[in-house]
Amino acid sequence: MRSEGTGPLAKAAGLLAVGAVVAAAWLAGRSAWAAQAGFSLLTLAIVIGMLAGNTVYPRVAVRCHAGMLFCKGPLLRLGIMLYGFRLTLGQVLDVGLASFAADALMLASTFLLTCWLGLRWLKMERQTVLLMGAGSSICGAAAVIATAPVLRAGADRVAVAVATVVIYGTAGIFLYPQMHAWHWWPLSDGQFGVYIGSSVHEVAQVVAAGKAINAAVADIAVTTKMIRVMMLAPFLLLLSLWLGRRGAPAPQGQTGQGEKEGEGRIVIPWFAFVFIGVMLFNSLNLLPAAWVAALVQADTWLLAMAMAALGLSTHFSAIRQAGIKPLLLGLLVFAWLVGVGGLVQVLLAA
Repeated sequence: MRSEGTGPLAKAAGLLAVGAVVAAAWLAGRSAWAAQAGFSLLTLAIVIGMLAGNTVYPRVAVRCHAGMLFCKGPLLRLGIMLYGFRLTLGQVLDVGLASFAADALMLASTFLLTCWLGLRWLKMERQTVLLMGAGSSICGAAAVIATAPVLRAGADRVAVAVATVVIYGTAGIFLYPQMHAWHWWPLSDGQFGVYIGSSVHEVAQVVAAGKAINAAVADIAVTTKMIRVMMLAPFLLLLSLWLGRRGAPAPQGQTGQGEKEGEGRIVIPWFAFVFIGVMLFNSLNLLPAAWVAALVQADTWLLAMAMAALGLSTHFSAIRQAGIKPLLLGLLVFAWLVGVGGLVQVLLAA
């Protein structure tokens, strides 16, 4: 790459490239197979973006660089903030203590297990492990891309983490309804909904798995899942404080001295606090329902643009270089979510 595209034209070109990928993802999402598989617009956006990013996009990448940075930066943070319009305080309180307990326990245990397995056993690179832990324990790809600015993680590492949560979260769409049908766990429909919401990766995957059983399970599963989403803000703050004490990971491409220079620096994820503020504001019901629906739809498109930009700037060579370890770590964490998530519900029901 000779130089990086800058200025208004480069930003416009990047936005146009991202918009084309999102449009393709939207069209693909309207197909019957995508709906049955539970593929969300965000998932399709990054998959199509990665395909384009490794075929046609490299020819124009230099001219689009500024637009890519804009989509992965300001647009992403705005999308995370507007995500608060999907929640109200009443929804959070209505699901009961069992959902809070299950979400908190699964989030903490899954993140800590991911870190221990990835760092101590598999000896993986720290940023990738932390991103995978965030995605597996909170809300899939959305948590990965929200955590990336706090870690100052590169696009390649983010893509590896997103790939694992998409793969294993999609497997959960098919597994959980079968476990319900086969009565693997002695749980009521309500308890099974909490089980899905507290252990499946993505919001869209929770919806798909719950609806494959019945509407009641789906409603409880989605509400439980949204509590996990709400926990993203305090998680990012705690992660930032922890990194500040230990020394923040160096930006991609820097080693050794880069980590020393970042030591003691706390990156405040201010957009996470705005996310909570938006949720509390939404709880007041001051805006017409149609406005809130429009804001939620706009937020979906903003996040889709961020995912598409991430896909376009990711190279398969980086994922190949990551090797089998991320897939193995993702599999082990998926087994933990399925097994321990069900056991937690059994114990809470006792």
